[in-house]
Parts: sequence; structure tokens; C-alpha cells
Amino acid sequence: MSLMAVLILCFLSGAADVEREEKNTLWQTELWQAGQESTLNTLLPLFAFVQQHGGREEEENLWYGMLKNTIPLAAYAEESSCRLTAESQREYEQLLRLEGMDEEYSDSMFYVDEEQERALRLENEKALAVQENVDTQQKPQRQIQYSLEEYREYDKLVSEFYAIDPTTMADESLLNLDALWNRDMTLKDNGDGPQILIYHTHSQEGFADSIAGDERTTVVGVGDYLQKLLEERYGLRVLHHKGQYDVEKRDYAYTKAAPALEQLLKDNPSIQVVIDLHRDEVREDTKLVTLINGKQTARFMFFNGLSRTRKTGEIPYLNNPYLQDNLAFAFQMQLACNEYYPGLTRKIYLKGYRYNMHYCPKTLLVELGAQTNTVEEAYHACEPLADVLAKVLLGEQ
Repeated sequence: MSLMAVLILCFLSGAADVEREEKNTLWQTELWQAGQESTLNTLLPLFAFVQQHGGREEEENLWYGMLKNTIPLAAYAEESSCRLTAESQREYEQLLRLEGMDEEYSDSMFYVDEEQERALRLENEKALAVQENVDTQQKPQRQIQYSLEEYREYDKLVSEFYAIDPTTMADESLLNLDALWNRDMTLKDNGDGPQILIYHTHSQEGFADSIAGDERTTVVGVGDYLQKLLEERYGLRVLHHKGQYDVEKRDYAYTKAAPALEQLLKDNPSIQVVIDLHRDEVREDTKLVTLINGKQTARFMFFNGLSRTRKTGEIPYLNNPYLQDNLAFAFQMQLACNEYYPGLTRKIYLKGYRYNMHYCPKTLLVELGAQTNTVEEAYHACEPLADVLAKVLLGEQ
């Protein structure tokens, strides 16, 4: 029996159920390969040489049997690999569980003291004040014109546009002006099917005056209104999916939503934009509100997952080939919001997991308002959000 077979048997013996096996397929492959290469190259170089140079199975078994019987460390390495597999599996499942629930608590984790809470309140007050003199009868005009050359320096770019959660990290390789601004985020002409998909990983989220059992007063109802605006005002084609993945509890909500998302994209190849619409959670004495076109409007925030944490580094089994596209889409949306509706958005929030943003380059996770906002304020926020989406996607900035 080859060492690979032993590692596979160890892993399978620790698998709890079929669901776990399905969602860990990619991770298992990564772990098996890493475990085999590390163990062979470090402890059993002779066996590794035979395997890497096309040794026949019987030769591999012969070498392996000899080494295991003569070198006790080989047997110990085998047992250690099994323990590592079980430990890594638990860590992986913990990551998926946290991914399903944690972005809702971004404020409670980021604004961790009174000074930071005061900063958020001052930001809200400034957002209200900056809109007071806007002419509500005119088509939205730029209120601010950025000189982007000023933000080629990493520290200035981050300070102006981003809030990076302390559990993750980002550097110039991800956050640089050329990568964020120069990517084309406009829609391509590709037929008559839907161009935009709106869905809700957390469909049960409501607002301060939501009515139990009335979907219109939840984040799903807000999604309906956003769809209506995008279609009727801007001529965009939108599919609104109302699947529920967080009923009773939100653990593994992203894992539960993934199969439906995959199927929707497969059935509708014309979709170029995916919007996961949420509402955030903040302290009960904090309210995210500004004044847009004379209306009390919930402030919102774009959210990106980086598939990396400070504790684990890069998370290969949460790989996102579209990470740079996701970041560019959020940045261009943020820039347009800041220019046309100053104070409407909070800074783009960066956190460590993936959040199903790996299925489509133009994926946007929006935290629209919070539990302290009213339903009306959330609906009002859809109007500038739809306007900015149209500006970015139709190239009309």
C-alpha cells in the first residue's frame, strides 16, 4: 500500500458525513498532496525518489515496507498525518461556519471601543450634513471630483477607501490604483437573458420596523425594489433569487447557498453581475443614515473577502480566481458613490473569507443599512445604489 493510500484511509476514517465530504473535496485534495509531499520529502527521501521517478507499485510497496519496519519514525509520521488531517478538517469547518455568520458583525468587531464608535457617529453626522444643499430636482451631478493620482500611494488609498478587519491583511499586490481602476467593469452585449443576479445569503435579515411574516419588510423586499429600479429606470435585466439559506441559524449559509448559485449561473449564462444583498448589524445606539434627495436614507457598505487570515495566511481551499475583479468592482462602485453621493457609503470592508465571491468576476456583497434602520430608509438607499450600478456597468461615470 502506498503512503498516499494510507493518508486517504486516515482521512476517510475521520469523515463525519456525506455533506462534509462533499464540501471539503477541494480541501481534501490540497491536504493529501501537501501531506504526501511533505512527509515523503522530509522523512522518506528514498521512497519519494522511487515514486517521483515512476517506480512500479510493487517496488513502492517493497521500499515502504522496508523503511516502515526499520525506521519507527516512518510509522509515527503516518499517525501524525492522520492527526493533522483531523485537526485541519476541524479548522476548515470552523472557517466555513464563521464565513456563514461573521460578516454581519463587522461593526461590532471593528468598532471595538468608545472612541471608534464616536468616529462612526461623527461620520454619520457628516454624511447628513454634506447632502443638505443638494438640488433634489436635478439629475445627480458629481459633488466631488477625485484626482486619483493622489492615491497611488498605498497608505493614502487604504485610508480613503478601506477598512481592513484586523483578522486579515492586504498589501499593494491587491490594493493598487492600476489594478482597481483600470479593469473594465462595464456590461457586454450577450443576448436577451438576465444580466444581473440579486440573491440573499442571509434572507432572514430585517429592519427596525420589519413585520414578522411580511417579506416586503425584509432584505428580500429591498431586493425586489432594487430589481424594479434597475429594470424600469435603467433598462437592465435582473433576476432576483429568493432562496433561503439562513433559516433558524446562519451557520454554513454560504456553503448552503453555493449549489443554488452555481445552478443559477449555469442556467443563465447571460448573467455578468452577482449582488449578494444584506443588511449589517451595529450597536443599538448607532444608526447608519444620511439625507439623499431630501429623504432619510440608509448608508451602505461594500464588503470583500480576501481568502486569507492573519492566523492561517492564504487559504488555498477557499481560492478565489476573481479576487482582483471583485476588488475592482467594489472600488469603482465606492468611487462613484463618493463622487455623486458623498457620505452615502461607509468604507469598503475587507475580511478574511471568500463569501461565494468566486463564481463571478463582477460580484458585489452589499451591507445595506443595519437592524437600526427603518424599512423606508433601506428602500430609499436602493435609489442611489441603482443609479451608481448603472453608471459603473453602463460606463456612464
